[in-house]
Amino acid sequence: MVRWEAKHDRDAFKEVWLLFENGQGRFPLYPGESVWIEYAYSVGDEKWGRWFQRAVRLPTEHLEVQLAFPASLDPVVWGTETSMTAEASPLRTAPVRRDEKGIRLFSWTTSQPALHARYRLEWRFRAARPETKMSDRELT
Repeated sequence: MVRWEAKHDRDAFKEVWLLFENGQGRFPLYPGESVWIEYAYSVGDEKWGRWFQRAVRLPTEHLEVQLAFPASLDPVVWGTETSMTAEASPLRTAPVRRDEKGIRLFSWTTSQPALHARYRLEWRFRAARPETKMSDRELT
């Protein structure tokens, strides 16, 4: 298990860094070495905004982002890329959408992303969120 550290922890913005260490020690990457890092997390809708951003701070061969939303909300997703030398521009390839058992999944990948690039995926829901009925709240 890899340790992580919250670099920025504000109501509107969170940034988490994965550390190459755990309780047994450190495992640094040396020049010429590579590693596959896969992680996932969930955030409740009471804390989540309408965007996700990923900064590339280390040489990276492949970056993939997957987002999952309830299909009933009819979500749409788009993205932008920003670098140290350029303003935000649309992603070179659009996120791919698929529906699976009431979940709308969006995935986006890029190979050899530029160092210090930032990739931002944004979304909106075209269908109104179903409101919880007062009688449902009273029953719990």
